[in-house]
Amino acid sequence: MAFRASLRLAASAARPAGARLYSQAVAVPTSSAASVRVTSAQIQRDAALPNPDPAEDSASAALVRDHAPFMVATYARPPPVFVNGEGSYLWDIENRKYLDLTAGIAVNSLGHCNPELSKLIAQQAKTLMHASNLYYNPWTGALSKLLIEKTVASGGMHDATAVFVCNSGSEANEAGIKFARKVGKVLDPSGAKHEIVCFGNAFHGRTMGALSATPNPKYQAPFSPMVPGFKVGVYNDIESLKELITPETCSVIVEPIQGEGGVQVADEEFLVELAARCRKVGALLHYDEIQCGLSRTGTFWAHSHLPKEAHPDILTTAKALGNGFPIGATIVNAHVADKIKVGDHGTTFGGNPLACRLAHHIVSRLAEPELQEAVLEKEGLFRDGFAMLQSQYPNLIRQVRGRGLILGLQLTEDPARIIKAARERGVLIITAGTNTLRFVPSLLISKEEIEEGLRVLGEAIEATRE
Repeated sequence: MAFRASLRLAASAARPAGARLYSQAVAVPTSSAASVRVTSAQIQRDAALPNPDPAEDSASAALVRDHAPFMVATYARPPPVFVNGEGSYLWDIENRKYLDLTAGIAVNSLGHCNPELSKLIAQQAKTLMHASNLYYNPWTGALSKLLIEKTVASGGMHDATAVFVCNSGSEANEAGIKFARKVGKVLDPSGAKHEIVCFGNAFHGRTMGALSATPNPKYQAPFSPMVPGFKVGVYNDIESLKELITPETCSVIVEPIQGEGGVQVADEEFLVELAARCRKVGALLHYDEIQCGLSRTGTFWAHSHLPKEAHPDILTTAKALGNGFPIGATIVNAHVADKIKVGDHGTTFGGNPLACRLAHHIVSRLAEPELQEAVLEKEGLFRDGFAMLQSQYPNLIRQVRGRGLILGLQLTEDPARIIKAARERGVLIITAGTNTLRFVPSLLISKEEIEEGLRVLGEAIEATRE
């Protein structure tokens, strides 16, 4: 209880003038070993910025010191400790409020703690959470059916037939890779048709198969050697496709928009020619839309605007599918589905009724035309703001990339200082690729929130100019 009291004291002392105290009760793990001391130096520091990063003598730092030694150090996290969310905003222990332009890395498309989702979780948690894939439940099939219907109706993947529901994007891609290898073996029992083509700057996940399709030394080197049989091509290079994709290729995995790779958009001509080459040699085409799909581009799938001949055989999704609840899905056509037999693949938690009921609701909402039209309008607001900033800082902002609400600002320098300055002014932004600011907010973000984010971004840039 002493730790809880000290958290309240720190929040009260640190709160900027006029800040709203978030009233929802927050459960914070306690520890007798943690202590907080609020000093006059901290109060003076807090007065200098709207949202200064928590100091070493803050409640946040005390909690981190107590917990960090027991956590595997896989992330380098900034100081704030978030305890509440609502819509496009987060609050930390110090009760600082942040406009979140990251949406949990394109996850919270319907915002934080969406009330309808919270209600569904509570209802289903009282009904049935898990019974295993040894039995049917009402929601796994309902979600699969809805995904197929909405996909076809959207103009995407016209021959989508069946769905494998799992727990994450990495697992969805892992399933796609395994399915492709199985199809290759059916088509050529000798095993020669096993190669999988991926592209530079791609990010497909951290499990060994998905990691092998993620040709970035930063991710691969600590865990090499990779799974054999992967070839790396150059994104948007049409001329190289004939040599790259051969009769030994069983699948090509590609992101229509590379999110982690710097918000790089595939040219329509490239995807059309890529699909044509795949058909010619009997290779599957696998679109990874884990970050760019589910209406983030203003269409249900990022490939929905492409002609049918450029549609995929395998389509993977996750992130926004659960709005923060773990779930992923691998959508396939009959050419793939017919070759996957009982026992070929499986998952313990994937397809549980709680995740699937939630995703069923989310898919229904994200497929609404009104939401998709609003995404394109909001893209315009961001682009107008970016254009103004680019005119003010032409030596800093080199290019604007992306579609819908997956947008990137290519900078000429490391964005770390700008990100910190924005955070300390109450706006959260993340990076992608090399020197790129990535913007993937909630799809429900308001015009006023976009204007707020752009204003603070401008202030952050100005504050970091020498």
